[in-house]
Amino acid sequence: MSTPHNRAEKGDFAKTVLMPGDPLRAKFIAENFLENPRLVTDVRGMLGYTGTYQGRPISVMGSGMGMPSIGIYSYELYTQYDVENIIRIGSAGSYTDKVKLFDVVLASGAYSESNFARTQSGDTDDIQKPDAALNEAIKASAAAQGIPVVEGPIHSDDVFYHQPSDSKPTYWERVRDEKGCLAVEMESFALFHNAKVLGKRAACLLTISDSFVAPELATAEQRQTSFTAMMKVALGAEAYLEK
Repeated sequence: MSTPHNRAEKGDFAKTVLMPGDPLRAKFIAENFLENPRLVTDVRGMLGYTGTYQGRPISVMGSGMGMPSIGIYSYELYTQYDVENIIRIGSAGSYTDKVKLFDVVLASGAYSESNFARTQSGDTDDIQKPDAALNEAIKASAAAQGIPVVEGPIHSDDVFYHQPSDSKPTYWERVRDEKGCLAVEMESFALFHNAKVLGKRAACLLTISDSFVAPELATAEQRQTSFTAMMKVALGAEAYLEK
């Protein structure tokens, strides 16, 4: 029962899927954290694996960059593969000195100017929310492992390269100050919306890879392999969701 974007068959995915943007990060997680991982899809190079973690079935699959991409993959996972929980695990740029390079952020909501929700279902809300129970499970996993997590709103932006402007405050400063966003990424708004309309669960964990307020920047290799604290928190969350 493959789709145009996924060659997996029904039953190939676990109920919980971790979704990094980078498919090579999915490969890294599968090879370094999962027991007996197997590749279940590689269409368009978007790698997806299923294995077990501490005895529980779990999958990991790349989402690509941006809301249209995660919108397609998450929708198909929810509707075609009986996935119940998707935890996005991605990188983000900090808007504040409250979160620094390599800090882990748990999204309490995703603000966006995107028309994704309006176009998909007529939803005009500019803030989409994660599942509360899944967020609590993630926080429990973090606490059990002694990994600090900062919870707060994030900005899901449609544009990575904004045209330079001399206006003050800057675009991102207005978003930070008016919406309270801690950091910016490009996917969670669409993921949260898909979960809402389909009656599923979604959450988002982010590792700060760069900063708008400090000269900090993670390398491409660090983005791919060094966000292990976030990975461990997400991998351990399902154990607490079941309780």
